[in-house]
Amino acid sequence: MSKAIDNLLSILDLEPIEVNLFRGRSPQDRWQRVFGGQVIGQALVAACRTVEQRTLHSMHCYFLLGGDPRAPIVYEVDRIRDGRSFTTRGVSAIQHGRPIFSLTASFHVEETGLEHMEPPPEVPPPEDLPGQSDIDPALLARMPESQRRYYASAQPIEIRAVDYQHYFSRYFAREPTTLPFCVWIRATDRLPDDLAIHRCVLAYASDMTLLDVCLFPHGRSVIEPAIQSASLDHAIWFYGPFRADEWLLYVQDSPVAGGARGLSRGNIYTRDGRLIASVAQEGLIRLRPDLADG
Repeated sequence: MSKAIDNLLSILDLEPIEVNLFRGRSPQDRWQRVFGGQVIGQALVAACRTVEQRTLHSMHCYFLLGGDPRAPIVYEVDRIRDGRSFTTRGVSAIQHGRPIFSLTASFHVEETGLEHMEPPPEVPPPEDLPGQSDIDPALLARMPESQRRYYASAQPIEIRAVDYQHYFSRYFAREPTTLPFCVWIRATDRLPDDLAIHRCVLAYASDMTLLDVCLFPHGRSVIEPAIQSASLDHAIWFYGPFRADEWLLYVQDSPVAGGARGLSRGNIYTRDGRLIASVAQEGLIRLRPDLADG
């Protein structure tokens, strides 16, 4: 198992400290705030550990305060409901005596019923797209230090974008676009066979590219100093089994932005075209004209 995946699984392996109470830690990678996908993944792990014989099918969460990566996070699970078909859990993430994050997750017994799904777009396979190690060194040299550090280090999630220039719109004469942003994603090494782990890892990965999408119609990027950005809420609906260590196509777009907020959404498909999850997120995209030349 790669060190990056080992670190991710270690971060998701919460410490039980009392009934319905778990403690998580953050990687010490010098980010100023805790990565939102990390808190989502850890909160889902806490919820899953209080449910048996039912599968996570949806989650909705709010980011309340920026997390402190230097301090542990305590996750408190509220066993809201155990019904005949559905189980509901609430999770609060607490740091320094204050809630920084709130999540509600729903679990469902296995049932059969009507089926339909929107097909994926036709895009190149991941093998035909550049990976993280293929980024132009000259472009890396022009990035902020935090971005350079990210691309220079091993990551638990591999991302291959159909159009990499979207990531670096600050460094290209990039035309605004409302076309869907498509990336292939997968864990960089094999994961355990536990279905819940694959859903928690996908939840972690789902926050990695989504916020930037609501800036693409304006030819802007969250990398820019003049953009103050943050995830405000996040929702995921799961539709069927999958492996997060196999290539998944993440198709993202943004239907609207206004009032310093933008809505992004995405569908996630297996390689054979099966829709296995949908994601939606509202994010803060506040302009900082005083930093436009930073």
